[in-house]
Amino acid sequence: MPATDSSSAAAPLTSFGRSFLSLRRDHANSADLDIDAFQRHVADLFIDLLSDSTSPDFLSLAWTRRLLDSFLICLEEFRAILSSLGATVVAAPLLDRLLSDFLDRAVKALDLCNALRDGLDLIRQWRKHLAIAAAALASPDPAAPRGEGQIRRARKALTDITIHMLDDKDAGGVVGQRNRSFGRVGSRDSHAHGHSHHRRSSSGGSSGSSSGSRSWSAARQLQAIGGGLPVPRAHDNTATGGFASAVYTMGAVLFVVAWALVAAIPCQDRGLQAHLTVPRNFPWAGPVMTLYERILDESKKKERKHSCGLLKEIHQIELSSRQLMEITDAAEFPLAEVKDVEVQEAAQELVQVCESLKDGLDPLERQVREMFHRIVRTRTEMLDYLSRLRNTG
Repeated sequence: MPATDSSSAAAPLTSFGRSFLSLRRDHANSADLDIDAFQRHVADLFIDLLSDSTSPDFLSLAWTRRLLDSFLICLEEFRAILSSLGATVVAAPLLDRLLSDFLDRAVKALDLCNALRDGLDLIRQWRKHLAIAAAALASPDPAAPRGEGQIRRARKALTDITIHMLDDKDAGGVVGQRNRSFGRVGSRDSHAHGHSHHRRSSSGGSSGSSSGSRSWSAARQLQAIGGGLPVPRAHDNTATGGFASAVYTMGAVLFVVAWALVAAIPCQDRGLQAHLTVPRNFPWAGPVMTLYERILDESKKKERKHSCGLLKEIHQIELSSRQLMEITDAAEFPLAEVKDVEVQEAAQELVQVCESLKDGLDPLERQVREMFHRIVRTRTEMLDYLSRLRNTG
């Protein structure tokens, strides 16, 4: 065959080879861009949360719902990145290790979701006593002073709240009711959760407790989620096309959101000692760490240090109950007009707190439930991906 023919035959092959390599580079660059965009979006979401941290709404039910919204957005974007990964990866053993580590941390978050739901139930019980006190002070005739029987019933309900809150703080949260789960028996998500529990138990990786045990501890769960979070090295990022950074980012977000929820909502043994340090080269490091420190500072305030939770509405329960108890302490009947006005104003604050709790608790619980099921689905997808990865290897 003439040399010219050989050259012409080789040219398309060379061109095809270059095109193939170019496609691979474009795919890698696209993946890098997706991961970079993911990390920048995490930063933006936490900057938005941080902008509210100086407002009166900080750590309220509404703010906590925004925190969960941000987490769910991050998790969905992380799942999208995971689904874009191919089954054939140069650094398959490294990916296996990174994802397996994340799976172990994620199951601790599932236990926390169940404990948080119990904490929300506890707040509902406090609200019932608060509503009893508010109803006792209601009167069809606003001009008529509150009677001794009304004051006595209101004080009894508020005393019950105080006793319950002290008992729950001393006990570290509700223990007796912590045996329910967001997972439905027989559902795919519940089965995946139970199946993964079984797998880890057989390999010695189980947490060894559930949120129904008296020895269960939210503080230990947080330590297990955030402790020793593996910071990716430059080589890890290169070998995985940047995915190692995405796994680390999602792990850090999982920890700080779980930690903030435990800080806000009553939980069994809700110590906040678990520490987080993040390398400053991540675009989201600044806002995440600043938010973490703001919440930590809030927990150290004198009036919040011994609280069952940092949720704004819990603080309002404590303040409004204390105020009404002080106003009605050693009250003489019939109440003087000035004293009765003070009682009515304090009673109105009880009503406002009750309404806030009524409007906010159910939506927040639905979001915690959604957090639970999204984590379960993410874990299922990870297990499927790891299975394909291992079979390919």
